[in-house]
Amino acid sequence: MSKATGQGGLDLAGDKARALALTPVSRETLQRLAIYVELLLRWQQTTNLISPSTIPHIWTRHIADSLQLMDLVPDAKTWIDLGSGGGFPAIPVACVLADTPGAMVHLVESNGKKAAFLREAVRATGVPAQVHAERIEKFVAGAVNSVDVVSARALAPLKTLCDQAFPLIERGATGLFLKGLDVDTELTEASKYWKLDARKVPSKTSPDGCVVIVRNLKTQPAT
Repeated sequence: MSKATGQGGLDLAGDKARALALTPVSRETLQRLAIYVELLLRWQQTTNLISPSTIPHIWTRHIADSLQLMDLVPDAKTWIDLGSGGGFPAIPVACVLADTPGAMVHLVESNGKKAAFLREAVRATGVPAQVHAERIEKFVAGAVNSVDVVSARALAPLKTLCDQAFPLIERGATGLFLKGLDVDTELTEASKYWKLDARKVPSKTSPDGCVVIVRNLKTQPAT
């Protein structure tokens, strides 16, 4: 298999070039990302990690979509990624942070098969990451005190994410949540329960997407 070609003869070179134009990375980071993509495509044949329709655009749809978070929190070293699934955004983030002293990315994934893939991805890429095969609520309750970022992608409505991430954001973490077309509806619903300092940043990879940055999360007073 050539470097430009994925499983089943799939040509990913053009998509990879577009992704790297959107979110440039170092040569060392690119090597780690390539190992991860190759591994994901191999596991995808037996385990549903990403939507099959997105495979031809794996570099833009998944890798670059994840990497765009890095510019929003350039000094962040400690991440907690909720419901990591196939590893987005956590593994690409960890690939970038691999050369940063003291960096650590925590991946929380309760599905056993997906957690097994994530462990193998961490091992194969050598990134600074730990996989926690447990429910989000349980992990967050006992999570490390010093957290810079809590992230989630395609996991749950914003209100639910606020419920889950509140203990971390309350202690100073920044919430980075990748969202799509329904983001305004989700913000309206979340604001019924939470006072949140939220800002929308347009996605680099999708005209309909955005990143919701959440800080200073507080519960709304009971009426």
